[in-house]
Amino acid sequence: MPCIRAVGLFLSPACTRESESEAKVDGETASDNESRAEPAPPPTSADDTPEVLNRALSNLSSRWKNWWVRGILTLAMIAFFFIIIYLGPMVLMMIVMCVQIKCFHEIITIGYNVYHSYDLPWFRTLSWYFLLCVNYFFYGETVTDYFFTLVQREEPLRILSKYHRFISFTLYLTGFCMFVLSLVKKHYRLQFYMFGWTHVTLLIVVTQSHLVIHNLFEGMIWFIVPISCVICNDIMAYMFGFFFGRTPLIKLSPKKTWEGFIGGFFATVVFGLLLSYVMSGYRCFVCPVEYNNDTNSFTVDCEPSDLFRLQEYNIPGVVQSVIGWKTVQMYPFQIHSIALSTFASLIGPFGGFFASGFKRAFKIKDFANTIPGHGGIMDRFDCQYLMATFVNVYIASFIRGPNPSKLIQQFLTLRPDQQLHIFNTLKSHLTDKGMLTAATED
Repeated sequence: MPCIRAVGLFLSPACTRESESEAKVDGETASDNESRAEPAPPPTSADDTPEVLNRALSNLSSRWKNWWVRGILTLAMIAFFFIIIYLGPMVLMMIVMCVQIKCFHEIITIGYNVYHSYDLPWFRTLSWYFLLCVNYFFYGETVTDYFFTLVQREEPLRILSKYHRFISFTLYLTGFCMFVLSLVKKHYRLQFYMFGWTHVTLLIVVTQSHLVIHNLFEGMIWFIVPISCVICNDIMAYMFGFFFGRTPLIKLSPKKTWEGFIGGFFATVVFGLLLSYVMSGYRCFVCPVEYNNDTNSFTVDCEPSDLFRLQEYNIPGVVQSVIGWKTVQMYPFQIHSIALSTFASLIGPFGGFFASGFKRAFKIKDFANTIPGHGGIMDRFDCQYLMATFVNVYIASFIRGPNPSKLIQQFLTLRPDQQLHIFNTLKSHLTDKGMLTAATED
């Protein structure tokens, strides 16, 4: 006969043991069972459209009202994009950093809102601490790589550079130990959920924003063209889908259509070719962003590589009969732009589909309500991060070669005997290849 759970004075020892055994199964408690239940979705945000636009568009249907709101704010964002490009690479890097922090905040806030009722100890503090650690590691690597001479010139920076990875690991280890110390028996499962949540967010947001900055250092054209292609594809796919869309593309995004997907692809390829042609003629866009030690500032002045010099290409015979041209002058970068715009059109949208699946999992419409009609910053950059990774891999695989200036910078930091050994080895190698004569050696 089951024991009656009454006041503690009337509980038999058997009942007490039974209660304890039920409460303690493999180190879990009743709260762990609660944690298995699906968390309540975050509260839905209200209409965040500016009152001025609401009044101006009050006579339109919700479909056309949304079209105008998205269009107006898209033009505003494009204008802002042109302004930060004009302000130069340093401002662009600061904007990338701000966007990264805001995207991280939006994703972490979703997790915090979903599990807020459990009052997890130190969750937000540790999340931001890990963000600081990862940024310290990545930006430290960037500073050491691109500002090598400056780092070697300043003693504090030289020490920080020498022990950078050890310091980074120590900082992360401190956060790891803090997480272990924050574990509370009744919240084990949720705390490990959120530990994984934070690290996946860092992988998606911080790592890929770091690649954006690396692309920027290769030349602003490698930053502007890919981002512009994603923006163009987003706009044109929306336009084609809005006016011609009939066939659903994917269940994760019911409003996406095949007509918008295909129309966006062709429009983006053409746009990428035109934008690449215009930008390839300006040194400020094609030259790598380098640090000038004499002026202590960034410079983007160089002799453009063959990638950005007009060349003549033969047109295939089939096409000749249609357009009547036998040859065409193009920048080689325009050919690469076809690969970039194709990825932005065909694969880039899957970053958006991934984000849509994430939002559906937590029953939210947008990551935030930062931009009326568009949602949060993460809603606008879900495809950009995937694009940045592709561009970085593409440059490393097909474009980038050894950098003589970096080799010389490292050579000059060696001891004199090491420099002399490398000099004699190089001289012997060039002599064997016939590039140096005996007279030259003397």
